[in-house]
Amino acid sequence: MSEVVNVAEIFGKNVFNETVMRERLPKSVFKKLKRTIEDGTELDPSIADVVAHAMKDWAIERGATHYTHWFQPLTGTTAEKHDSFISAPDSEGKVIMEFSGKELIKGEPDASSFPSGGLRATFEARGYTAWDCTSPAFLREDAVGVTLCIPTAFCSYKGEALDQKTPLLRSMQAIDKQALRILRLFGNTTSKRVVPSVGPEQEYFIVDRAKYLQRKDLIYAGRTLFGAMPPKGQELEDHYFGAIRERIGAYMNEVNQELWKLGVTAKTQHNEVAPAQHELAPIYDQANLAVDHNQIVMETLKKVAGRHGLTCLLHEKPFAGVNGSGKHNNWSLTSNDGINLLNPGDTPHENIQFLLVLGCIMKAIDTHADLLRESASDVGNDHRLGANEAPPAIISIFVGEQLEDVIHQLCDTGAATHSKKGGKLSTGVATLPDLDKDATDRNRTSPFAFTGNKFEFRMVGSSDSIAPANVVLNTIVAEAFKEAADELEQAEDFDMAVHDMIKKLLSEHQRIIFNGNGYSSEWVEEAEKRGLPNIRSMVDAIPSLVTDKAVKLYETFGVFTKAELESRVEVEYEAYAKAINIEARTMIDMAGKQIIPAVIKYTSILADSLSKVKAACPDADVSVQAELLTETSALLAEMKTALAALQSITEESLKISDACECAHAYHEKVVPAMAALRAPADKLEMIVDKELWPFPSYGDLIFEV
Repeated sequence: MSEVVNVAEIFGKNVFNETVMRERLPKSVFKKLKRTIEDGTELDPSIADVVAHAMKDWAIERGATHYTHWFQPLTGTTAEKHDSFISAPDSEGKVIMEFSGKELIKGEPDASSFPSGGLRATFEARGYTAWDCTSPAFLREDAVGVTLCIPTAFCSYKGEALDQKTPLLRSMQAIDKQALRILRLFGNTTSKRVVPSVGPEQEYFIVDRAKYLQRKDLIYAGRTLFGAMPPKGQELEDHYFGAIRERIGAYMNEVNQELWKLGVTAKTQHNEVAPAQHELAPIYDQANLAVDHNQIVMETLKKVAGRHGLTCLLHEKPFAGVNGSGKHNNWSLTSNDGINLLNPGDTPHENIQFLLVLGCIMKAIDTHADLLRESASDVGNDHRLGANEAPPAIISIFVGEQLEDVIHQLCDTGAATHSKKGGKLSTGVATLPDLDKDATDRNRTSPFAFTGNKFEFRMVGSSDSIAPANVVLNTIVAEAFKEAADELEQAEDFDMAVHDMIKKLLSEHQRIIFNGNGYSSEWVEEAEKRGLPNIRSMVDAIPSLVTDKAVKLYETFGVFTKAELESRVEVEYEAYAKAINIEARTMIDMAGKQIIPAVIKYTSILADSLSKVKAACPDADVSVQAELLTETSALLAEMKTALAALQSITEESLKISDACECAHAYHEKVVPAMAALRAPADKLEMIVDKELWPFPSYGDLIFEV
């Protein structure tokens, strides 16, 4: 039995949170810092030294020896450079532990090797990290020791964003300003800020580490590049929400404790659909905190797994044939005094403010569906989106029966007179209570679903940062709010103007609403008729970042400059090509050094056995052995031909200098060549003696944990 943990005692113990700041900072300094955090006012640099001193003392008391500016470059992971608190020794040779306000506010890592997409040359090494005081510093305890981690933004010498955090903070400013204008139109004079709230659900796979280390594809690519399906997959749906196994339970228990210490509100845990797949979800938080916490969640999942002899796989599709993993990005807008702009109330047909917000969001999603799709694009997600296990690659909105009915009333008659009610759900069992039923069901096939008082963007990849998706949501909705406020603020009759605007918004953007089965082929045809884009791959999605429409949007709200957008296009093309190149080279290595030798050994044993049987008993029926030898040899020849083709195509693609052309070559030529190599290899796995097969099978990996 594991030791009983008092969550209230350990929660946030490693976070320099408001409680710690109130205890350790002078009252005047605490008030100034709190004003910056809560109201978004500019940080007073005069308080930096005081905060840094208090933060250092707190960290050292808890065993910290080093600090780091913790940031999120365009690599998809986090980055850090550790500095100790030690300063130059004094005259007696004793070291002094120091940490200044300047060191807190600004760092200067050697940043030349991070992806910049042409924003800076390799020899331009200067990059700055700037303290994001709205995300609290925390202590990380691991084999390195105790390190004070300070969440920061990361920009170039010229101030260009080189990270995920900077544009996110810019987008939060944009939607705050425009959402407040909407609230003011309805007479709200008390709310000071509107903050996007986010709750990301994190899916992941867990496999035995010893088996993981026997597979080069998992080590290098994060997914299996070869593998035949086991006799049982997820057909029985018995793993989903099933009892958590002891070994996994012990792992989850430690993950929760680690996260709670870091102030991450890990709340939900369960088995997911696929064998060896699980999910962890936190409580909602403001967007930049949610982004930071999700990075901490992913790092913790991987770190703790090693302690239990396990490995956490965050790749979107680690096993072909079984469900992959994603993140559901639950997004809403909440004022500092607790008003949720996405709460329809009991009678949404009478909630004019909500209907305006809904209409603006519909407009935003319809107008910028391509950008939202691009925000969920990565190499791994190409295996999921549109594959009947994740939302389709077509962006649509699910609003449910209640809101759809209200929208139809407004569009058809110009007035909404009623809202459908949920009523009671009777179970038919006398001892069970009747339950209040929601006014509408959910839709798991929708990429952007309204779920009561929030929208659930279901397309984000499991290994991805959730920052890009929230940058898009914040900015496109800010644009729609701005356009609405610009018009309504000039209206002579506000009530009439807002009524007409709501009807216009809902009517013009009805096409984005779809409440049916997003997995069906009929929806693909219907979406095409409606003129909705169906962007099937990452390389097809990337150009949406630099359309005239996108550049105008982002520059209007100061979220990205055109140069920053162009740099991200370059980074993403390069990331795609590099990822596929690694996968292709790994397949070449595994096929040439492991699979083909194993098959040759098997056929040699089979041929030798066949000869011996014929010699000993000429009349014996050896047709089965002969058929196996013929079939295996044919598949081996097919595999050798496919291997040579993949080697040639990969080498040709690698020579292409243009990033866009190179990415397309990998997508259109290398990926099909990889599939051609895999096909005979997976058939051979079902024939060759298991003792001779060079690495663990799917069954070994997903059922023996």
